[in-house]
Amino acid sequence: MSTRAGLASARRIVVKVGSRSLVGATLHELGHAEGGRFAPIARQVAALREGGRAVVLVSSGAVALGRGRLGFAARPRDIAELSACAAVGQSLLMRSWEAAFAPSGAAVAQLLLTHADLSDRERYLNARGALDALLELGAVPVINENDTVAVDEIRFGDNDQLAAMVCTLADADLLVLLSDVEGLLADGARVPIVEDVEAVRSLVAPRAGDDVGSGGMGSKLEAARRAARRGVPAVIADARDEDVLAKILAAQDVGTYVVPAPVRLPSRKHWIAYTLRPRGDLILDDGAARAIREGGRSLLPAGVIGVRGTFAPGDAVVLRAADGAEIGRGLTRYGTADAATLAGARTDEIRTRLGFHGGDELVHRDDLVLV
Repeated sequence: MSTRAGLASARRIVVKVGSRSLVGATLHELGHAEGGRFAPIARQVAALREGGRAVVLVSSGAVALGRGRLGFAARPRDIAELSACAAVGQSLLMRSWEAAFAPSGAAVAQLLLTHADLSDRERYLNARGALDALLELGAVPVINENDTVAVDEIRFGDNDQLAAMVCTLADADLLVLLSDVEGLLADGARVPIVEDVEAVRSLVAPRAGDDVGSGGMGSKLEAARRAARRGVPAVIADARDEDVLAKILAAQDVGTYVVPAPVRLPSRKHWIAYTLRPRGDLILDDGAARAIREGGRSLLPAGVIGVRGTFAPGDAVVLRAADGAEIGRGLTRYGTADAATLAGARTDEIRTRLGFHGGDELVHRDDLVLV
């Protein structure tokens, strides 16, 4: 889908809207959802639903709304205080969405997720089943990170990355990332299309000084890149345009269109690459690195020259070349100690070295994703 024309055929759409775009940037606006963009966005989503499309909302705003209600003059830095803001704000957030969708009669469903919910394959599949059922029943799922219980180890990073994961979870056809600018900018001018995210990263300045939202254009580009690897096109667009979703689905030249990869990464491999948190590294010799990069081969013990981290069988690990460059990610069949014991070994030496045989491969090619 190298042009926007294919966007008109999207049937399942993930729309992410951030705190700043939703509830505003100034303190007097926080906690007062009536002054935000809930109603315009809900009206657009309802129109898409009436046209036979299913929409999943990934909505930030809980911490910002809770902060306003609790009277914080600035975004708290203390984890417990942030959690308290999220706990208070989440109910305000959902009440605002309920009110915004009331004129259309759409049922609104809340889904709060942590990274742990999606990194466990069984829980991931359960979440996918629940999401499918909600969409089939005509509800509008509103997904947010469960900031009340999330700590650094189980956080997604921000809701842009969560939205990219939800694209796979929902088997979406399109990702829309609504921002407070008209798209990616270069010298003040909108960039209409991006075919290679890596080529435009230099256009994004580091984000600083924003105590309302936690994302930024760099985060949106990364989320778009991850969706693109799944074969999902993404559009970064202006939340202030009250017809922006209709324009995107009509293939109009709005926002920044990120072209999907020509080869769609399967759901399970996308989960391995972008949902699981690696627990360690396997360092490869030049021959193994070349065999994996160019030949799509599995990783055998003979090609390993170093092991780092603490991981168990089934955990995700990073495969690195001898110079430290990341080659790919995969699921290891052996834990740290056994992998270290097997480093450099031939496959016929596995049982002798370990006393058991857990498979010829440290990482099978079916569980390996090049990055």
